[in-house]
Amino acid sequence: MDMLRSEVSIEQQARYLRRGDYARVTAADRPGVAQPVPMREVPQQPWGRVLIGALILFVLLLGGWEWHWRTFGVIPATRNSDGLWAMQRRRIDNGEGDAMVVIGSSRTFFDLQLNTWGKLAGKPPIQLAFEGTSPVPFLEDLAADPKFTGRLLIGVAPQLFFSGYALHGAAIAYYHHETPSQRVGQWLSMHLVEPLFAFYDNDFALATVLKRQGWPARPGLYERLAVRKLSVTHADRNTHLWDKVADDPDYKAVARGIWLQHFQPSPDSPPPEKMHKILADQIDRAARAIVTLRARGVNVLLLRPPSAGPYLEFDNKLFPRAKTWDVLLARSGAQGIHFEDYPELQGLELPEWSHLTHADADRFTNALYRIIEREFPQFLGARAVPGAGS
Repeated sequence: MDMLRSEVSIEQQARYLRRGDYARVTAADRPGVAQPVPMREVPQQPWGRVLIGALILFVLLLGGWEWHWRTFGVIPATRNSDGLWAMQRRRIDNGEGDAMVVIGSSRTFFDLQLNTWGKLAGKPPIQLAFEGTSPVPFLEDLAADPKFTGRLLIGVAPQLFFSGYALHGAAIAYYHHETPSQRVGQWLSMHLVEPLFAFYDNDFALATVLKRQGWPARPGLYERLAVRKLSVTHADRNTHLWDKVADDPDYKAVARGIWLQHFQPSPDSPPPEKMHKILADQIDRAARAIVTLRARGVNVLLLRPPSAGPYLEFDNKLFPRAKTWDVLLARSGAQGIHFEDYPELQGLELPEWSHLTHADADRFTNALYRIIEREFPQFLGARAVPGAGS
């Protein structure tokens, strides 16, 4: 009987092998002991119709998600990724080392309009600012690059500059170690995905959307709402505040509420003595890098962009001008433009207290250029004499 079952099994296996519609399941559960491999027939299915059905379902779900965000007011735009930043950073090492470069955080990123500047100066600057990130590491990276000999505008947002917070701090390492496949992926994304899909933004990822739902609070866990989408970016990294932040009262209220939440201390906030040490370290690092750049003949100019309302009060309370901005200028020997010193840079609309509307960003850029043209003409002119005042 055992031999008959074995013969039947062998015969079935041979039949399955000839037909090709089989699946093997291992039975080797005793190492070192040979085991027969049972086989079973795979039921016949209308695989063509299954595939078509799955494809239709995928298209419907994808189209529904895209439609949902389009009705919310989102339009396709370039994704502000490390790869996009690296494309602009690469220009310095590929022959544009004498260009004007901008670094800073979101205020410098959103408020300085490249097209407006380009019309006034004849050529737009290279935009290397990054939202949510201190520019100090980027400043040090440029100071260490002998190919950069141009002009540098450094945006100073006190909360980020003097705290050292770096949401996108990995961009520098990404640039220096970027692989060919990453470059290809960036190109494909910019040309085949980003121009077509409005939802292709981190703020609209399903996991992100689920995370910000009103889940019950868990005891002992401190959570803050993440910053929502605030800007629209183009391929050259020219960026402006998303119109929805200014035009939609509900969305503006959400943006303001998130800032108010972030103004409150959190359990992971450093104690005052540690914060003082961090602040001093950021000023020291920035001053050293600026001195290095100026010694190489780079014109350096610091900029404190506008803020308003509770955000300005928060900045002034935690990072008072006398202990931050003034010290940075003195230690670095660089000159600077603080928005509070110039009437032309005041009275502009900041819907969520931190960033200018698109229209006022153009006005700000125009006014800033005129101030530099009037008071710091050497910044717009020829290369500085190494070691001379900026």
